[in-house]
Amino acid sequence: MDPQKQLQALSDEYQGFQTELTTLISARQKLESQQQENKSVQTEFDTLSDDANIYKLVGPVLLKQDTVEAKGTVKGRLEYIEKEVKRVEANIQGIQEKSEGKKTQIMQMQSQMQQPAVQA
Repeated sequence: MDPQKQLQALSDEYQGFQTELTTLISARQKLESQQQENKSVQTEFDTLSDDANIYKLVGPVLLKQDTVEAKGTVKGRLEYIEKEVKRVEANIQGIQEKSEGKKTQIMQMQSQMQQPAVQA
């Protein structure tokens, strides 16, 4: 295969990894934002008494919700979000490693392509 085409293929793969990395970082930021929101709600719930009225917005209507159920829902969301953050972090780590590997390959190939030009 032509070295120039090989270099282009490696560059395309590297660019793909960078795009995927950007998407994953954006997803992580969204999850962290949701996590903060739910932690704030959980903090508010901790200050309420067990007989406090809690309402949930469903479309244009506020529906009364059981306090224990509401607290459980928020706790469950936080657990889910934490697992998702860990999963996304692992994906980011994997893509970063693959990206660095491609970057190294590109640099090696560029170096090899420059050697004949310098010798000539």
